[in-house]
Order: sequence, then C-alpha cells, then structure tokens
Amino acid sequence: GVVEACLLHMLKRRAAGFLRTDKVAALFTKVGKTYAVAGDICKKVQELQQQVESRKNQPNGQEPLKRQGSTTSKTPVLTPQALKHIWVRTALIEKVLDKVVQYIVDNCSKYYEKEALLADPVCGPILASLLVGPCALEYTKLKTADHYWTDPSADELVQRHRIHGAHSRQDSPSKRPALGVRKRHSSGSASEDRFAASAREYVESLHQNSRTHLLYGKNNVLVQPKDDLEAIPGYLSLHQSAESLTLKWTPNQLMNGTLGDSE
Repeated sequence: GVVEACLLHMLKRRAAGFLRTDKVAALFTKVGKTYAVAGDICKKVQELQQQVESRKNQPNGQEPLKRQGSTTSKTPVLTPQALKHIWVRTALIEKVLDKVVQYIVDNCSKYYEKEALLADPVCGPILASLLVGPCALEYTKLKTADHYWTDPSADELVQRHRIHGAHSRQDSPSKRPALGVRKRHSSGSASEDRFAASAREYVESLHQNSRTHLLYGKNNVLVQPKDDLEAIPGYLSLHQSAESLTLKWTPNQLMNGTLGDSE
C-alpha cells in the first residue's frame, strides 16, 4: 500500500488514463509497453485475475478461497487485500519491483509531474534502492493466526543444549564448556534437580520471549548472602511481564557452568 501511494503521487492524467479506475494497473500497463520486465508482470497479473474470475464463476466458488491451507488446488489463493494490491504484490513476489520502480524513476518525465515523489532526484532513487531488500526475499508462507514472535520455553532450551552438548565433548580447549551445572561433591538426584532448575533460571533470565522482556542487565554485581561471607559477583537483570517486574541475580560461577566447592 505504501509503494502504491508513492507510485500514484502526482501521476500524470494521460499516464493513468482518463477512464481507468485502477491507476496502478494503467501505469504498469503503459510501462510494460516499453519495458519487458513490466510487460511480463502485466501478463502474470492478467492470468491471476482470470483464474480468480473463473473460480468465482464456478459453483461453490467461494469455498476454495476460504481454504487457504488446501494444496490440491493449483489456482493460487488470493485474499481481498492481495487482490487490492495485486500489481505491486506480483512484482514483489517475482523480485522485479525494484527494477520496475527504477525504470519509472529513470523515465519519470513521461509519467509524473515535476513535483512528484518519483520525479525527485533524491527521493525517487532512494525508493528504488529501498525495494532491493524486500525483492530479495522468498515469500513462500502466509501469515497465520500465530504469526507473532514466540520463543521456546526455558525447559526446551536446556534440553536442546544437553542434546548439543552430548555430541560435542570437551576434546578441544577451544570449545565452549557445556551448560550442565554440576556440584563437585554432590551425589543423588535431588541436588542434580536443584542445579538443573538453576540452569533453567539462568537460561530464562538471559533469554527474552513473548511473555517476559529484558529491561536491564549488568554483570559483576556483588551480592553478600550472609554477613560472614564475602560478596559474590553475578549477573543482575530486570524483567517485565504483563503482571509484574522481576529482579533476577545469577552468580558468575553458575553462569560459567561450575560452582566448584561453593555451597
């Protein structure tokens, strides 16, 4: 929609066509007469529109449009939003939108007024260059209901690390030590479970997810557990969730993967 707004800014009337309601279609069609890349986009868009029209004319033609997950139909499923921006969308998916815009910028006097965005000697080339990145992507998946960003849980992260650590032994000193936290003089499953829980807290404190956001973190913060003990350096972090703020502190020894003889 933003790209279309830029393309339509101060477009000449004769470039858009006097009777054409779809000015973007008129622009692509006119450019396609002199630029082969835009001409190919015109052909593909026309094919897509014909397929959509033929599907609508079929009995129960609306049902396949709702079943976006169906793989049996060869006809592409286009949402109303996709049909609205079908010209820019098709050029984007075909990875030629930047080339088409660059051609329009190079020949802006044919299509635009002098004050138009694409006729500007700075803004026009900038828009074309900004579209190079999106045109390099592969648009192979549609957004689903769970398209928002999520992270694995701490349990899953620890499990992944243990699986990875099982394959990479400490044969080379250059390899990073595994996360597995073990007490040197510990015996029994209770202590191991306790340190496994500490490892999960460590991973969760350093890893942001969709439920908790890391607001602040600082290393080598000294904490004195008891009056007769020396202060212990560790990692202090402040996390925000929907309900509250949480302050966490993890000893450096635990973060390094070993507690030594410390209790």
